[in-house]
Amino acid sequence: MTARSLGALLPAITEPAFRRRNPATVQVFSDWADIVGPAHAAVTTPSKLTAGTLTIACAGPVAMELQHLSDALIARINTWCGQALVARLRFVQDPKAGIRVAPKKAPSLRPAPICSLPEMEDSPLRSALESLGARILQEKQKR
Repeated sequence: MTARSLGALLPAITEPAFRRRNPATVQVFSDWADIVGPAHAAVTTPSKLTAGTLTIACAGPVAMELQHLSDALIARINTWCGQALVARLRFVQDPKAGIRVAPKKAPSLRPAPICSLPEMEDSPLRSALESLGARILQEKQKR
């Protein structure tokens, strides 16, 4: 087996992911709050970037404000990405724009151990096994 450089292997790995989205586009979407600032990020969401036109969903009257600031915003986005990625901005109204829905946390399933392992010493493995047994019994009871 011959040693190969990481740079030679990466194109085969990243090509399927980059076929759908350009890495610079992903950077604009993921760094949106840093690019436009927290005030504008709270009421806007970038929705798509095609052929140099960035579509921004806006809540409320912020679209008018951003339209007046569009030249500065385009320059800021392109500077952030390090390339001339955006040439035009398109604004669409969306009342849900900018609202970031926090992912729901799974409820902590720490039931009292239904099954106990007294022969095991107190350890993280013991508590994990007791918790697993309790969850399995709960699932069986639901059915």
